[in-house]
Amino acid sequence: MIPLMKNAFLNEFETREALSRFVLRTPRLSMDEKCFEFEKAFSGFQSRRYSILFNSGASANLALLQAVKNLRILREGARVGFSALTWATNVMPIIQLGFSAVPVDCDPNTLNVMSRNLIEAIRKHQIESLFITNALGFSGDLDEILNVCQEENVVLLEDNCESLGSSVGGRLTGNFGLASTFSFFVAHHMSTIEGGMVCTDDEDLADMLKMVRANGWDRNLSSTKQKLIRAKHGIQSELQAKYSFYDLAFNLRPTEITGFLGLEQLKYLQYNIGKREKNYSRFEKIIISNDDLITLDRSHMEFLSSFCLPILCKTRDLKMKYVDRFSGAGVEIRPMIAGNIANQPFFRKYCTSGHVLVGTDFIDQCGFYAGNYPELSDSDIETILACLHK
Repeated sequence: MIPLMKNAFLNEFETREALSRFVLRTPRLSMDEKCFEFEKAFSGFQSRRYSILFNSGASANLALLQAVKNLRILREGARVGFSALTWATNVMPIIQLGFSAVPVDCDPNTLNVMSRNLIEAIRKHQIESLFITNALGFSGDLDEILNVCQEENVVLLEDNCESLGSSVGGRLTGNFGLASTFSFFVAHHMSTIEGGMVCTDDEDLADMLKMVRANGWDRNLSSTKQKLIRAKHGIQSELQAKYSFYDLAFNLRPTEITGFLGLEQLKYLQYNIGKREKNYSRFEKIIISNDDLITLDRSHMEFLSSFCLPILCKTRDLKMKYVDRFSGAGVEIRPMIAGNIANQPFFRKYCTSGHVLVGTDFIDQCGFYAGNYPELSDSDIETILACLHK
């Protein structure tokens, strides 16, 4: 069996051994110094001013949308577009927080929303925000998408949970929008078992995210910000401030284990994404030579930080041929993310139907993916290559 991911961590034994020592010696396991150290280190990698750590990528999505609502960046009922090829917990917070969820079609050649898809969504639905998913290591033409958003006054948010380390136009994916989310779940580019991050350059948004993460109180703000918010709300003593809650929030805090593992795995991230790209390039050569398959277009990207190996066939029948071939060879596979999310039961229950999403339907019906990660052996890669041949 070639699983989607072999280990919880890169350098599994060393990481588990280091984690064991850390748990035994650290005096506090609730959110503390290691979490803040990881936030700072991740900001350094991503080249963003602020990083706010959460207990999962799903929590990061939820907190980001709550924070922009608290700040009135988006108001109740705002039409929020999102990539139709995405994960459920990118869409659910849009619905849960009272926004109007509008799926935006994706291009089969890139698996992503392209600027032309965005322009069409603005024209047809007058969307006020785009929560774009940079899918499976790939992305749309984000530089052009950003230009359109700026011209049309559309708030751009990025889900970069699957594309950590990819780049477009001299900029890392996750650095185009007002803010971006990341996931450190097992089988992502780096694992903290569970964990997520929001990155932004906006100070007010970063402060609000810290409050949304932890009950709506001000404990993780700077002393200067604490004084300002307490004065604004008439909080007159340190005792009163301990249990004062300033806006709508959750408890989405990570633990020190999350912070420690993040720092450990960040050491290996450049090697990790480099090995994934090298593997993908080998797979891609066979895909190009096989006219049953569609070669994904990454010509607009400077670097592909491959999340997995997406296989997009030209017909549904061909998909079943290759699904049987991969399964028969013992290669674990998955649908192309959640497929067309507008077809999912939760979306049909809570949202209007009738969206025409031709590109995403094609990806859903004709695609699947297999794992791609540094621990793939030469034998594993040869097995996968054999499955890709016509």
